[in-house]
Amino acid sequence: MKKLVLFCGLISLFANQTYAQQADSTKQSKNVIKINLLSLPFNNLHLQYERQIGKKTSVALGVRYMPEGNIPLKSTVLDLIDDADAEKHLTNLKTGNFAVTPEIRFYLGKAALKGFYIAPFARYSRYTASLPFDFTVDDGMGNEYSEVIPLEGNLTTITGGLQIGSQFRLGKMVTLDWWILGPQYGSSKGNIAGRKTLDAREQQELRDQLADITDLPLVKVTTKVDGNGADVDIKGPWAGVRAGLALGIRF
Repeated sequence: MKKLVLFCGLISLFANQTYAQQADSTKQSKNVIKINLLSLPFNNLHLQYERQIGKKTSVALGVRYMPEGNIPLKSTVLDLIDDADAEKHLTNLKTGNFAVTPEIRFYLGKAALKGFYIAPFARYSRYTASLPFDFTVDDGMGNEYSEVIPLEGNLTTITGGLQIGSQFRLGKMVTLDWWILGPQYGSSKGNIAGRKTLDAREQQELRDQLADITDLPLVKVTTKVDGNGADVDIKGPWAGVRAGLALGIRF
């Protein structure tokens, strides 16, 4: 009789522990942390955390970071360019970026974290760039010489959009999130500046050559060049598309 009571007690204890583990597992499985695999070749580290908040809804926060350095896929880009000046500028260009993207997801299937979804989102991005800008000066006597002004600055964008995607379960703990299409639109504002002592002729040449590379559609660009250097202010609309393939771990 004592053995039967002990056996029943062990079964009861095992059942309670199993139930607790299942409950914990269910609770923990509401979270997913992911890395965007398609951003890695572009020297971008793009992470996202997603949390289920309802039967078919979740919230997510993405963070993207690229340290300042050469442009991604530099050699491939340079091979496609047939302009010596543009090639020189891109060779010396250093750029980086940081972005934060909150979103709310509405899944179209039976439950969150699996299947097709639509997700309204907002994004704050900041891009940095630095470039030793070469410009040619005519001395007025038929001779030309080169000058260099170090330019650096940043561009900030705020956009909103709608992401369409689908998330797949590859196992109990592994997911694959396909960010199919996420058009976005908003505004941008930035400044690029360089400091260098310039005479009147150098100022005009720099002003003209900066105008050639800052002739951007739909964007208002204001260039100021004086004896102390140059300032380029940029302001206007900003558009883009989000896409990616993110591998995730549920917990």
